Amino acid sequence: MTAANLSRRGFLVTASAAVMGGMTLARGLARAGQVRTNPASLPPYGNSTIPAGIRSRAVANVNGMTVHMLEAGYETSGRPAVLLLHGFPELAYSWRKVMLPLASAGYHVIAPDQRGYGRTTGWDDSYDADPDPFRILNMVRDAIGLVYALGHRSVAMVVGHDAGAPVASWAALIRPDIFRSVTIMSSPFEGPPAVPFDTANGAAAPRPAATTICCMRLKACTRSSAPTTTTKASIGKGTSRIP
Repeated sequence: MTAANLSRRGFLVTASAAVMGGMTLARGLARAGQVRTNPASLPPYGNSTIPAGIRSRAVANVNGMTVHMLEAGYETSGRPAVLLLHGFPELAYSWRKVMLPLASAGYHVIAPDQRGYGRTTGWDDSYDADPDPFRILNMVRDAIGLVYALGHRSVAMVVGHDAGAPVASWAALIRPDIFRSVTIMSSPFEGPPAVPFDTANGAAAPRPAATTICCMRLKACTRSSAPTTTTKASIGKGTSRIP
């Protein structure tokens, strides 16, 4: 078929095939370019900058992944746990300077490379991967799977920084039986969205929450025989209780 007698339909079919073929080729090249490194072949985590008393390990079968983590205070069993969730673009390594003080206070301190980061493997990193596993509630499931794999049915405190803050916040909100208190940094949490109520009878719809807090400083978690389900926070000049 020549250009002179090519119909509009024929042109569209031919052009579409060419475009889709190019897209398929591009995706194939992207997949081929993915770096799939075996973590066992890598040098020691942190290249000898991890303080003594903190160890690096991988925990398999955590919500479909093998999670790399740092931990401190692991020498003594039965300690209450503290879970540290890093932000973007960070790693478990970001917590190395606070882990030993927390361990000295009597805690088993757990800092994972979260889904999509560092040496944690088992998540899909292909070009057109489904983003659904990165939903907040599934990352809460990652956190639950990790602490359960380590033998903890609850943690005394979950701490989230930056992108780890919403994961920590929702973890404490939906599973307060597991995450007994929460500390968030750099990313305020507005709470769950309000559900319209009685609007069929004329009630006004709830207004969207307005974020006015730019910084939240939470008091350090101290060991207690009875973990609390609330965390006392200092917000600006005032003090409030966070449910």
